[in-house]
Amino acid sequence: MNRTQIFAYKNKPPISTTEFVNIDEEEGIVTSIAWAPDGCHLAIEVENGDQARVGSLSWNNYILTTGGMDGRIVNNDARVRHHIGESYRGHRQEICGFRWSPLGQQLASSGNNNVIHIRDRAMGSSNSLTRWLHRFEEHRAAVKALAWCPFQANLLASSGGGGDHCIKFWNTHTGACLNSNERELLSSHGFTQNQLTLWKYLPTLRFWNVFGTPQASKLVPKTSTEPFANVNCIH
Repeated sequence: MNRTQIFAYKNKPPISTTEFVNIDEEEGIVTSIAWAPDGCHLAIEVENGDQARVGSLSWNNYILTTGGMDGRIVNNDARVRHHIGESYRGHRQEICGFRWSPLGQQLASSGNNNVIHIRDRAMGSSNSLTRWLHRFEEHRAAVKALAWCPFQANLLASSGGGGDHCIKFWNTHTGACLNSNERELLSSHGFTQNQLTLWKYLPTLRFWNVFGTPQASKLVPKTSTEPFANVNCIH
């Protein structure tokens, strides 16, 4: 079965350490990895093919939340040895993204069914599919990118896959889709461009290509070796 391994360190691993966890081939494939905020706990998800893979991890203090291909959400308490706590159905399809808010009060999860759920930490455990606080269905492809705003706790940015081509901003207190505050956002792109792009939050306008597609090197034209050869003479 798939396992979430949580490694605890009495002190933070030294910076010079190059390898401090070794997963044997027989144990399976590492599908996700995440450091706890304290820097002393490392979570590693291992898939061995017996159950659906778990590709999303997110820490909230000592609670590690996991989401997998079966759409289930599991909260693990890193303070105890048998750490699995509450478990509930999160999405009807695979969970693609997971992020706890900066203050740890809300959990944003996104699925392969183009849906985002916002859950409140105060909600009790339940298997009900209506357990979310907000449900966003505006994306047109699997939502694989989620990011909470560092300066506004209830502002969430999300982006879909190849059939979506947009970034949306949400007020997770009201459930409204926003486009009002003027800020900047850095997004990463794959496929043919493989670039980072800096956007204006309003309007949604490309502002700066940080890393574009590398250009082929050009031959440097021959120049004169004479000093000041390119300086116009004044007679």
